[in-house]
Amino acid sequence: MKQEFWLERWERKEIGFHQDEINPYLREHWPEFQAAGGELFVPLCGKSLDMVWLREQGHNVLGVELSPLAVQEFFAENGYTPQHTDDGRFKRCEANGIRLLCGDFFDLTPADMTQVTAVYDRASLIALPPEMRERYARHLVNILPSGTQILLVTVDYPQEEMSGPPFAVTVEEVEALYRPYAEIKLLARLDVLAQNPRFQTRGMSRLHENIFVLKLL
Repeated sequence: MKQEFWLERWERKEIGFHQDEINPYLREHWPEFQAAGGELFVPLCGKSLDMVWLREQGHNVLGVELSPLAVQEFFAENGYTPQHTDDGRFKRCEANGIRLLCGDFFDLTPADMTQVTAVYDRASLIALPPEMRERYARHLVNILPSGTQILLVTVDYPQEEMSGPPFAVTVEEVEALYRPYAEIKLLARLDVLAQNPRFQTRGMSRLHENIFVLKLL
């Protein structure tokens, strides 16, 4: 899965992963998440409306996104006029306490994350095939300050029944990826197949969503 895959998805508007409303699990579980002050990081953020909601809760938001089109659409659709800078690695767009870095997630360094105290990952880990998920998780924990909390949402289904993305990520895989680096708490495991007819029509027999809180050691 190369960068061109995602850039072309945005250009062709094949963005079924984008949600047109605030994620209900974010609303439900954010109070118990109790993120401290500082920036909240949203990896592979697209143009997620969740970032607007998080800003409304009083958090400064930092996102990273590969597609310039996604970044442009986020600010335009929410009525923001961003300031633009370019440091060679990322084109930075910022307005109203939301700062988006347009570029490669794997180019982030700990210096970019010094103010981050929490992470919201609804569509990042599940967007990646197995061989990239290990690299993603390792890089994420390497650049984040210790004590950072992560609110993680994954989907789980029989992978042979559908090719991702979104890819199936089991509870056991989350444990394997993050247990050496974080405390892990499974907040909820929900059967959501009945609420997702597009997956039913593809012949899927099972679909769960799992919500975790991780705290980096």
